[in-house]
Amino acid sequence: MINFKEEIAKEISKTVNIDEKELETYIEIPKDTKNGDYAFPCFRLAKELKKSPQLIANDIKNEVKLDNKVIEKVEVAGGYLNFYINKELMTKEVLEEIANKEEYGKAQIGNGKNIVIDYSAPNIAKPFHIGHLRSTVIGGALYNIYKYLGYNTIGINHLGDYGTQFGKLIEGYKLWGKEYEVEKDPINELTKIYIRINKLCKEDEKILEQCRMNFKLLEEGDPYCTEIWEKFRKLSLQEFQKVYDLLGSKFDSWNGEAFYSDKMPEVIQILEKTGKLIESQGAKIIDLEDKGINTPCIIEKSNGSTTYATRDLAAILYRARTYDFDKALYVVSYEQTLHFKQVFEVAKLLGIDEKYIKGLIHVPFGMVSLPTGKMSTREGNIVKLEDLLSEAIRRAKDIIEEKNPNLENKDEVAKRVGVGAVIFSDLSNNRIKDEIFDWNQILNFQGETGPYIQYTYVRTRSVLEKAGYIPSIEEIDFKQLLDEASNNIIKLIYNFQNILKQVTEKEEPSILSRYLIDLAKSFSNFYNDNKILVEDKEIQNARIYLTYSVGKVLKTGAKLLGIEMPNKM
Repeated sequence: MINFKEEIAKEISKTVNIDEKELETYIEIPKDTKNGDYAFPCFRLAKELKKSPQLIANDIKNEVKLDNKVIEKVEVAGGYLNFYINKELMTKEVLEEIANKEEYGKAQIGNGKNIVIDYSAPNIAKPFHIGHLRSTVIGGALYNIYKYLGYNTIGINHLGDYGTQFGKLIEGYKLWGKEYEVEKDPINELTKIYIRINKLCKEDEKILEQCRMNFKLLEEGDPYCTEIWEKFRKLSLQEFQKVYDLLGSKFDSWNGEAFYSDKMPEVIQILEKTGKLIESQGAKIIDLEDKGINTPCIIEKSNGSTTYATRDLAAILYRARTYDFDKALYVVSYEQTLHFKQVFEVAKLLGIDEKYIKGLIHVPFGMVSLPTGKMSTREGNIVKLEDLLSEAIRRAKDIIEEKNPNLENKDEVAKRVGVGAVIFSDLSNNRIKDEIFDWNQILNFQGETGPYIQYTYVRTRSVLEKAGYIPSIEEIDFKQLLDEASNNIIKLIYNFQNILKQVTEKEEPSILSRYLIDLAKSFSNFYNDNKILVEDKEIQNARIYLTYSVGKVLKTGAKLLGIEMPNKM
């Protein structure tokens, strides 16, 4: 397809003698379509050219030589140059690309580049609750989109399968294991043990010390502690897989914290050689005050056991060597911002290539809390993700029973609609935004939601089914799609790949979510304004093909977010 931004930048570059690649980054898409398809702001050039933005805009307009087969007209509005693309040409470009490309918007932009994405990472032996949903679906969407743009993408589920919490669980299991049916209902029963041992630790310092010692024994490979830990891990993963199956989540690596237990001594050795690893109150730390970080990074506790930071540093070393990454994304809540600042700063001491340090990126997201406050497993106030997804599916099934009781495959449709509603609800807002858990909001099927996008897709399928055919691209008269409603759709479809690029530039899947809502709304306007199945074959062919194109992009975009489309609703 013609890159219209590139064409505009190339011609402007000849008049102002600034690199066309840089100029291309200045070009915007106006919010109001009356201001053209692309706008070039001249404010940035004012200082360099020593003229007012409006004068610069007028000069460029007078000097620029644009092919009127590509650009219909150029207008000056204040300090902006507004460009109007030839509608017929854009329509032809978009629909021919849809016809010729099986996977529209797919690219090889990331060819030869490796992206590691660390996401989901629930804690073993603890419930998989709604707080883990955000990391799972944000990371999953980024994984899909990077892959679609040609990057070699590695999804890692860095399981929380190590640490003092296991010392506590081991102690609780030793004390009361026979009282609980851990094999039958592992997560719930282990949670009960965890809550109980935590309560006891608060009351008895000796018990807490024994829990810490259990973890130290686990690190040293004690057979009893290792056997119990392996049992907890295996049972937990079986339970987590039920949730991952519902969400359609897949990972290339399940290497959790424990995987790095034999790789941490090397990290400590490297840090010791730098002379930066110092002792403080019996612990080993890296002081980061000179880097503007007031809290030191603890590498080894006073009892000799390691920390999250040590394991994350070992993971960075391992991932740099194993995956040769260009970017390593950590999709973890903003509560861990300080942790990652510390770890990324200390990683500079590991002696790895500068490109790996530059590639370390924390992708923070807002917290999900209950109306009563923050969730806590040890306090026992959480909403399990499996319960949320089951409730979403049940509500979707109720709506189907009420509105379309004779629908085929009701259970499968309810699953796609219910799970789609939960995923879209999470991905529709900017990831950094905090959320208070509200059943009705998350499971809202009205308004700008996942089910609305699914419904629009089903509507496109219904039109094609009634028509009984999809015309070939050779049968399309592009002049039949120059009206405003059709042109709005064409412009959105043209911009699809650019939207995917924006997601990866900002690590922000909500950009794609908002785009899909805009496309669904534009199709609704088109559908309401235009009868699609008409007597005039040329008009009908063009409108059917546009409908087919909308369905194709909606389905592709939703799938990249992790949402499956039903064929009927």
